[in-house]
Amino acid sequence: MTAADRPDSRTQYAALCYRTHKSTPEILLITSRTTRRWIVPKGWPMPDRTPAEAALQEAYEEAGVRGTVSNRCVGVFSYMKNISDGIDIPCVAMVFPVQVKTLTARFPERKQRRREWFSRKKAAALVQEPELADLLRNFDPRKLR
Repeated sequence: MTAADRPDSRTQYAALCYRTHKSTPEILLITSRTTRRWIVPKGWPMPDRTPAEAALQEAYEEAGVRGTVSNRCVGVFSYMKNISDGIDIPCVAMVFPVQVKTLTARFPERKQRRREWFSRKKAAALVQEPELADLLRNFDPRKLR
């Protein structure tokens, strides 16, 4: 069954990890485990966690992020998630901003991913999902207050 044959989509929660450097926001991107393309941390809903808390947990597991998450979803993006060889499912990711306080050296997926800081413009150019690129390009943490 191809993704086009599946009318349903799955929801994931994503972390838009940021810091402010010299008054300018920077975005933390990570690489995916298999294709090594640049993405934001994201994952499935978790029991007993709000969507924002799940996004923060994924930011820690995938990027070693310790920080503060906003409960306000700043946008959504859609993409196809490969769940096994040749099987893709449509997903919609709700995006929650995470202000990064520290990056830990040891985190669960440290040997499977790279992480790097980028300007909003560069981060937007590196991701493949157009909706995510728009979110990154236009993200302004001052509007969260």
